[in-house]
Amino acid sequence: MRILVTGANGYIGSHVVRKLLDMGHEVVACDVRFDSVDERAVSLEEDIFSETGGLYEKSGRPDVCLHLAWRNGFVHNSETHIQDLPLHFRFMDRITDEGLTHLVVMGSMHEIGYWEGPIDENTPAAPLSFYGIAKNALRQSAMIIASQKKICLQWIRGYYITGDDLRNNSIFAKLLAAAAEGKKTFPFTSGKNKYDFMSVEELAEQISCVALQTETDGIINCCSGRPVSLGERVEAFIKEHDLDITLEYGAFPDRKYDSPGVWGDPSKIRKIMADV
Repeated sequence: MRILVTGANGYIGSHVVRKLLDMGHEVVACDVRFDSVDERAVSLEEDIFSETGGLYEKSGRPDVCLHLAWRNGFVHNSETHIQDLPLHFRFMDRITDEGLTHLVVMGSMHEIGYWEGPIDENTPAAPLSFYGIAKNALRQSAMIIASQKKICLQWIRGYYITGDDLRNNSIFAKLLAAAAEGKKTFPFTSGKNKYDFMSVEELAEQISCVALQTETDGIINCCSGRPVSLGERVEAFIKEHDLDITLEYGAFPDRKYDSPGVWGDPSKIRKIMADV
């Protein structure tokens, strides 16, 4: 298959490009920089928000577009999420008008907002951040586009991502930075909240498998389906990286808007992974 990946140089995108290439597919990597893009990919330097359009033809009429481009994804209340929303909408609308019939878009569990328990495609969304609001609005818009134009839409809902930690802005990146500075303690919450953690390499494999089929569409949780406490996962990270640092539990209060436990329903992704 020929697969167009937007945001190919990003934290998730670079891993997805590599995985698709390893699986034997042709990848057109679209971005404005390519320092983290696998050299086997076809690099296409393009402003995907340009009003001139034509990306479908420029990328060789791909079988599927994986739309992973998004800025400030780790800064959940950046105003850019709302400012960029109409640009993402116009991109999806334009490229499907140009002939694309299979669109995969990266979403987030932050579309849901506060929730306790497993999240599936029917869980009501009430986002609490600009990031979640923008992603949720884009999902709703994408579904209307897909319905009107009779195309295959797959909305990937990601959860808590680990790995390649120097490139993200997670607690794991902050732990590495603190250890590098020689700090022996790290201020922490109670660590009791439970989340759905997955390595970026595993996530890239799941995203790739979603894009390689059309039988299962709609909202698809790319997740482990296993709730793990934040404290347990961070302690494991410290051990895995042999860090000489100790968590200072209770230094920060647990945030009122954080769920005591939230994770993804993996039913759809497990079926996809078994079939691809």
